[in-house]
Amino acid sequence: MQHETHSAHAHHRTHDQAHDHTHEQAHHHHAPAATWAMAAQATLHCLTGCAVGEVLGMVIGTWLGWGNAPTMALAIVLAFFFGYSLTLRGVLKAGVGLKAAVRVALAADTLSIAVMELIDNGVIALWPNAMDAHLGDTLFWGALAASLVIAFLATTPVNKWMIGRGKGHAVMHQYHH
Repeated sequence: MQHETHSAHAHHRTHDQAHDHTHEQAHHHHAPAATWAMAAQATLHCLTGCAVGEVLGMVIGTWLGWGNAPTMALAIVLAFFFGYSLTLRGVLKAGVGLKAAVRVALAADTLSIAVMELIDNGVIALWPNAMDAHLGDTLFWGALAASLVIAFLATTPVNKWMIGRGKGHAVMHQYHH
């Protein structure tokens, strides 16, 4: 929505300019207070779905002897699938219809999962010999676990930023009982 086209917001712009505030800052107080605890909880929720999909994808691809690219692609697809599924389950349980629940899940999780997957897979790709490790190797599980921890730490500030702007997991709060 472009606020500039609405005359009702003209007063706010004049008021904001008089007080040396931007339009966004003036409306920032409408966003929920974003605490590190809220951000960590949202990231942990995201990490749960991502980790299930990531581990499952890596295990399946490695077990089937696939190359690195198809294994990583499967892991990413499954991470998004399980990440969205966890959110969908909760929103559907709150009585929201499927179409609306899908929209909520996409809004709540897309950026969080994308950042988590970028960091997680980037760490694994850059970790020496991790892409060549097998299921029985400590390196396989160690690199995977470390990559998920690093992804969690990198994604938590992203979720804090999004929640503070009423985005991401902030859209989920109305469905929690």
